[in-house]
Amino acid sequence: QVLAWGLRGLRGAVREPRLELQWGEQRLWTPPIENIAANANFPSNAFVLTLEVPEEERFVPPIRLRLWDRAGTERRLLLGQASVRGLGRYRCPPPRQEQLLGSGNPGSGAYTAVSVPGTTGLRSRWAQQRGYRGHRGHQCHPCPPAPAAHQDEEDEEEERDWWSKFYASVEDKDPQPPWGTNGDRLKIYGCELEAVPDFEGLQDFCQTFPLYKPGNPPQPGQHPEPVGSFKGLFRIYPVPEEPGVSPQPRCFQRLPPSKPQECLVRVYIVRAFDLSPRDVSGLSDPYVQVALGKKTLGQRDQYVPNTLEPVFGRMFELTATIPLEKDLRVTIMDHDKVPPDQEIGSTTIDLENRLLSHFRARCGLPTLYHTWVSGRWSLWVTRTAAGGTKGPRSDEDPKAGTAAGCWGGLLRTPGLWGQRGDSPSVCPQGKVQMWVDIFPTSLGPPGPPVNIDPRKAEGYELRCVVWNVRDTDLADTNLLGQHMSDIYVSGWLDGLAEQRQQTDIHYRSRDGRGAFNWRFVFPFEFLAAENLCAIRHKEHVWSLDETLLKVPPKLILQVWDNDKFKADDLLGILELELTRLPRPAPSARLCRAGSQGLPWCSWPWCRAPARSPLNLFRRRQARGWWPCTMHEDSGPRLSGKLELTLELLTAREAEERPAGKGREEPNKHPTLPEPKRPKSSFLWLLSPLSLVRHGVRWRYLLWVGLGLAAFLLLLLLLHSFF
Repeated sequence: QVLAWGLRGLRGAVREPRLELQWGEQRLWTPPIENIAANANFPSNAFVLTLEVPEEERFVPPIRLRLWDRAGTERRLLLGQASVRGLGRYRCPPPRQEQLLGSGNPGSGAYTAVSVPGTTGLRSRWAQQRGYRGHRGHQCHPCPPAPAAHQDEEDEEEERDWWSKFYASVEDKDPQPPWGTNGDRLKIYGCELEAVPDFEGLQDFCQTFPLYKPGNPPQPGQHPEPVGSFKGLFRIYPVPEEPGVSPQPRCFQRLPPSKPQECLVRVYIVRAFDLSPRDVSGLSDPYVQVALGKKTLGQRDQYVPNTLEPVFGRMFELTATIPLEKDLRVTIMDHDKVPPDQEIGSTTIDLENRLLSHFRARCGLPTLYHTWVSGRWSLWVTRTAAGGTKGPRSDEDPKAGTAAGCWGGLLRTPGLWGQRGDSPSVCPQGKVQMWVDIFPTSLGPPGPPVNIDPRKAEGYELRCVVWNVRDTDLADTNLLGQHMSDIYVSGWLDGLAEQRQQTDIHYRSRDGRGAFNWRFVFPFEFLAAENLCAIRHKEHVWSLDETLLKVPPKLILQVWDNDKFKADDLLGILELELTRLPRPAPSARLCRAGSQGLPWCSWPWCRAPARSPLNLFRRRQARGWWPCTMHEDSGPRLSGKLELTLELLTAREAEERPAGKGREEPNKHPTLPEPKRPKSSFLWLLSPLSLVRHGVRWRYLLWVGLGLAAFLLLLLLLHSFF
């Protein structure tokens, strides 16, 4: 049985093309296509050939395809030809009724997906893993999951927008979703959908057979340009030999309409990565262009500067007539100050295959659904720029639209391909993550598009109050042999070294203690979906655009010993990641480096269980003692303890509750008093008399003087008597 769907990509002026199929001694002619510019599909699509063939595959003759065109009244011109070998892949067992391609009224367009062997088992296993009962086409009742043992109340505040779902599905960001373990996550493929074995190259409805010019067939390693392609499919099944036995049902009975369909196409470009650089700096300024038919969308001023991993978050909406406009081309360009711009790479997506494939995504009410989450999520794919689209298949999402039977929702990461230098071969130039929604206009207007606009970084302000320091190393020795340190604390956010701040100096600390009551204020921008700080800066003085750097929100504090005539000595380092903040100790005595239990008890049954870290973006405030360490050859060593108050405010809250740096005005939220320091804490260069008063141990000298006087008196008495 032959499904002759249509012809694609014919070049030049073609009048009335038709296809000749020869299998052994049997020949079959398709009806001619009268106007290929208006409809490239054959008027009749399903044909039957009956032939006796050997059972062994190697003896089965190939199917020969010849493309003819009417060159005159009674003359035909051979345009291209091809041979189809390996027909064993088209053999099929006697099909069941539910395996027929399509269901519904012929030609109405209201057809459903094909039931493929093995699909039911997959769906059943999927349902069993998630506690569902029922089967396709019937209402399914979800089995309520077992209640969670304990879930932190902070997790309920998790923001669950589209980007949250996306980053929760990317393993390098968050391998475990923070709002449950019911498995509702996006599926992102690392290749085109055509390369996924389960999707059969998206050619389950019809395959594409390239046709070449008449002559010798292409040799291995050669890649001649085809003159066109034939879209069709073959099915081979045995004919019953017993008399009176009814023939087996044919596969191609109910087919979708072969007329061109007006469709609304939405192209979602999420991000690209591993792009090839085009600038002398080793980076690029990429932007996206989308072309379908004669329409091209994408503006060159909407580029992402100085990056090889841009996050676009763009949606393009086009109208197209499929299959006349079936090839969607996505191009990544490099923006240059002086046009023309350079092409980084491009990929081509066949929309017709996705429209006809039963692996397509569908919008509307879901067959399976949860009652404890907001809705089903889509599947995603990754595509390399060179050709075919790979994308995820998305299950029905109630939020995606209300027109049941729409096709769309494939998220792919296709690869980008392009030429380098004078080489005619194509080379991979990167990958782009995207998906395409296809909505036939005959089914009515679709729902609103998905909002994938890139998240804008939100402004925050971190206020860190340094109260006290304990058990700091004493790095100096004064003239009297006393160990001491002139302690101060400096701090900054990772990636924002220009915002470095430091406290005043606690002079002449002889017990490792220091009092400061000093406030650090660090404004920064934060991307909540990625848990990263967004830092924009110009790499060079001559740079025209700022480079976006994303780093984890980390507070770095260092304890130093101040020296006047040499470099300062580092006494300890404390690094605090704001999204995974170690829980502070309530007192300096309980503060230990890396301690998980009670510090005074070494027995296993006395130790408390490990406590999970805090997220300062949810907790907003924390106070306590954190340990400072110094890294040595033997490992980290406890070198001090810091008493801090960390408070995180949004930019709006910071305006409503202003606070100055250090102890400057406005000194509030909270009000910081002057630290209580001993009278010996002063700079000796500015107070030499105070050095005489507080720096010298007068009580020690008094006893020394009294002892010396007694000794002299004793010598005088001895001299008098002798």
